[in-house]
Amino acid sequence: MEQTLSSRHSSSTDDPASAVTRTLARYLVNAQPTDLPAEVRAHTISSFVNWLGCAVGSTHHPAVEIALAALNPFSGAPQATLLGRETRTDVLTAALLNGISSHVFDFDDTHLKTVIHPAGPVASAIMALAEYQHIDGEAFIHALTLGIETECRIGNAVFPDHYDIGWHITGTAGVFGAAAAVGKLLGLDEQQMVNALGLAASQPVGLREMFGTMTKSFHPGRAAQNGLTAALLASKGYTSSPQSIEAKRGWANVVSTRQRYHEITGELGERHESLLNTFKPFACGIVIHPVIDGCIQLRNQYSLSGGDIDAVQLRVHPLVLELTGKRTPQTGLDGKFSVYHSAAVALLQGRAGEHQYSDEAVRDAQTVQLRQRVTAEIEPSLAPDAAQITLLLKNGQRLEKTVEHAIGSVAKPMERADLAAKFTDLVTPILGESQAAALLQAGWDILSCSDMSDIARLTQPKA
Repeated sequence: MEQTLSSRHSSSTDDPASAVTRTLARYLVNAQPTDLPAEVRAHTISSFVNWLGCAVGSTHHPAVEIALAALNPFSGAPQATLLGRETRTDVLTAALLNGISSHVFDFDDTHLKTVIHPAGPVASAIMALAEYQHIDGEAFIHALTLGIETECRIGNAVFPDHYDIGWHITGTAGVFGAAAAVGKLLGLDEQQMVNALGLAASQPVGLREMFGTMTKSFHPGRAAQNGLTAALLASKGYTSSPQSIEAKRGWANVVSTRQRYHEITGELGERHESLLNTFKPFACGIVIHPVIDGCIQLRNQYSLSGGDIDAVQLRVHPLVLELTGKRTPQTGLDGKFSVYHSAAVALLQGRAGEHQYSDEAVRDAQTVQLRQRVTAEIEPSLAPDAAQITLLLKNGQRLEKTVEHAIGSVAKPMERADLAAKFTDLVTPILGESQAAALLQAGWDILSCSDMSDIARLTQPKA
């Protein structure tokens, strides 16, 4: 009798801690596209479309411009596209720069259990390789799904301890996702995949100290490049420890005070972490979204202007002030990590897109004035996607709003039409209306794409 995918791998109760890396590698090597439920495949396509819009839309951000100017003189043959540009560069540099571009707006996807931004490290790595090796869309989506699954499972195993120490988990776990996905496209065997994961384990990147600076977006870019490098080296026989994740001095024990290895190996092929990936309606740290959602609802419901508001009182989950407590942001990137700025622009403009996080926006006099009237207190009982907002109006009125699940969360996901609108808003200024529409359709139709180079070419602006 033919074995199912899940039966070929040990469950968490049978899986000794000494076999975590190999069990994961065996699963990745044996996984087939036909094993993916339709729901998982569809969700990964949405993840790809969201990633593509973010990467193209931010291609001219100063962080990308600076990185390109610094590295372009040293780049190799023009093997892969820098998304949203006419420029082509070598595969490794393309993975890095597209990874930076996909994250710098802080508008990309989020696995809320770990706050990993899954697509950036994985899609940036495999898009560059897929273009070079002429991979089709079905193989691409399968590899992307496996990469997302790998990084999120590894993230689950060490979160929140690893994150609390100060690691930026998108970079540190994302490198595994990139290595797994690239390894799948390269057709690595089990031992080669073990080595690829080991090489990935040796390249953690990302400190939370960098939030609010260009270096935050460097983390998923470098994770993409490092994971790609790991799989390429492994494909040629480069060796590593067979227990790189779980060994006493392996990745999990070095970077975290707690390890839950069953999160990595349990129910492989049955429990799909990729289905918990969410998409942002607002271009800032995910933990601020409930506040923004509630402020916009109050503004619209009562037709408020900034001049109506005397004070804004917020009660938030503890992570909000830990991650986004910047009281007086000075740059747009700073503003993405300021719950005070985010509440102010949501109330003033009814939006929190990329335009609300420009350098000019955080220095706008009206925004600064309202921001100074925003206070925030921790409420430990609140869920991460919940918030309580109280507005004290100058006429003495008190308005209150509790957001139990913010838009964009697992409980209130963005629909396909919402993702399409977000994509169009990001990409049209770069490519124009008709080309943006064609690229969006190509993204939705990726499973029928015979060569990912065709999609890459659609991201290049026409003269």
